[in-house]
Amino acid sequence: MPNKDAILSFEDLEIHFTLRGQILRAIRGVSLDVARGEALAIVGESGSGKSVFTKSAMGLLDANGSIAGGHIWYDGKDLAAYRTEKEWLTIRGKEIAMVMQDPMTSLNPLKTVGDQILEAVLLHQGLRGEAARQAVLEALAAVGIDDAPRRYRQYPHEFSGGMRQRVVIAIAVACRPKILICDEPTTALDVTIQAQILDLIKQLQKKLDLTTIYITHDLGVVANVADRIAVMYAGDIVEVGRCEEVFYDPKHPYTWALLSSLPQLGVKGQELYSIKGTPPNLFQEVKGDAFAPRNPRALNIDFVERPPFFEVSPTHKARTWLLDPRAPKVEPPELIRHLRQQGGSRHV
Repeated sequence: MPNKDAILSFEDLEIHFTLRGQILRAIRGVSLDVARGEALAIVGESGSGKSVFTKSAMGLLDANGSIAGGHIWYDGKDLAAYRTEKEWLTIRGKEIAMVMQDPMTSLNPLKTVGDQILEAVLLHQGLRGEAARQAVLEALAAVGIDDAPRRYRQYPHEFSGGMRQRVVIAIAVACRPKILICDEPTTALDVTIQAQILDLIKQLQKKLDLTTIYITHDLGVVANVADRIAVMYAGDIVEVGRCEEVFYDPKHPYTWALLSSLPQLGVKGQELYSIKGTPPNLFQEVKGDAFAPRNPRALNIDFVERPPFFEVSPTHKARTWLLDPRAPKVEPPELIRHLRQQGGSRHV
């Protein structure tokens, strides 16, 4: 049954795609609770299943994809049981909205920016005429776009990349959702604009009482905006905890590898760390810990049996045999030990 304290609960979720007669197991029995009002980041390499996982809560899976098992609980309803577009339209936009990673493909180049935000206002706020137009102007102002009446009449190509992303965010919040999913919202932007967009989303979360879910491959992007982090690998969540727990006391070898790959943590004169090997083929059954073939510290059991979640603290757990009381003591990489010392100095 759903967690009553969570606004959104995924329970043993399985998502399959059919490709040329074969079954690809994109999401493999994932359970995750999203607390009301929190900022949750889901991180992992490209192809780990982050976007598929969250899109399942909006009925946005591709035509060859389906929920093969499990539940998605929202407001007492199991969204995994939804089958029709009519059912999904009661959730999509109105309750759960998404900011896509490429605003140029999210916006219609033939319609003015104002008209595209107006569609969301008409559909989800039920306003008409001048009241609807004022709501659009307020949405533009809320996302930091000056001279809203003039901008209302302009087309997407007249905006910079950062401004287009603000428009996409304005469309999402104009729907008045309770949950905002941000799918790589800063990928196409330079570093300065990235910080501005993340700060904007953080402000909107507080102002509009939103629950936000960030999807990213870069742990560094969410360091200052996330309350909790869930690390995803090969269609499974391998570690979840408060932001400081995952950063300063990570337990899963894949989390170690992700953190070690951050350029900003590199040492001048030394080669940047990269994760060797490739993710597993999800057309085939994954045995044991999916990360084991790429993990130089893997135990024999990692290749045989999928590890359960071990609790590190009431808010922190990881799916690794290294946390089993019977496991040999395995030291994390030097960079991770250094981060841990930093965390200790911050009383984490």
